[in-house]
Amino acid sequence: MKLLTCIRQSAVTAIITLGMAIAAKVLAGDVLLSAHAHNDYEHPHPLWDALAQGFDSVEADIWLVDGQLLVAHNRADAKVERTLQALYLDPLRERVRQNGGHVFTNAASFTLMIDVKSEAEATYVALRQVLLGYTNILTSFTESKAETNALTIILSGNRSLEIVAAEPLRYAAMDGRLIDMKINLTPQLIPLISENWMQHFKWRGRGAFPDDEKIKLRQLVDRVHQQHRRLRFWAIPDTLAGWRELQSAGVDIIGTDDLVGLAKFLQSKQL
Repeated sequence: MKLLTCIRQSAVTAIITLGMAIAAKVLAGDVLLSAHAHNDYEHPHPLWDALAQGFDSVEADIWLVDGQLLVAHNRADAKVERTLQALYLDPLRERVRQNGGHVFTNAASFTLMIDVKSEAEATYVALRQVLLGYTNILTSFTESKAETNALTIILSGNRSLEIVAAEPLRYAAMDGRLIDMKINLTPQLIPLISENWMQHFKWRGRGAFPDDEKIKLRQLVDRVHQQHRRLRFWAIPDTLAGWRELQSAGVDIIGTDDLVGLAKFLQSKQL
């Protein structure tokens, strides 16, 4: 047990030290408010590569293994030193401490999307206990109010919707689907709606975006915004053409595996 603790502590120290050097070039004005690092943990430097490009949202898949929350896409790839705390929560807390209470000084909050891969209820119970150690930097939620803080946790994947919804005070919100908008679930519980692009649109990024699909996309954006939620798609055309259509339609979060490419595109739009 002591050996594992030492390994985890050494990993956290190494990650934070390397990450601070990588992200040191990020200026306050470089934050890209709609940029989301899909499967962020698969990049050479998880979290820090995204921060260095100004992304304000990252995604981490987690598995509950022997009481630990390990970050990996597949259970077989989970490693004891790659905990949620070591790769994300501890480095973000240290950055907030060193950066005046924010991940980016001109952004209200940074989003960590946690995609639960293991069994929903047991994983959330373990995650809730972990998050209690970070409440000083976490956005908190009640049934009718969100108190924004430096880091906002949104749960995706295997969801414990009933358990989370029943909590009077929680430190995570839920990633929803369009069908969730038909029932009485508040934006404080589900502030984000995510959908599979391929289930709604035939366009794959080649040629012109058909007019009927362009209209449909804008209607979906308006529908989500009317309920005071944000909209995201996964499995998008992860190309310049795809990013352009998503931004033009008002989609709130654009996910990508190409951090540099999306950053350059969004930066060009801010000029």
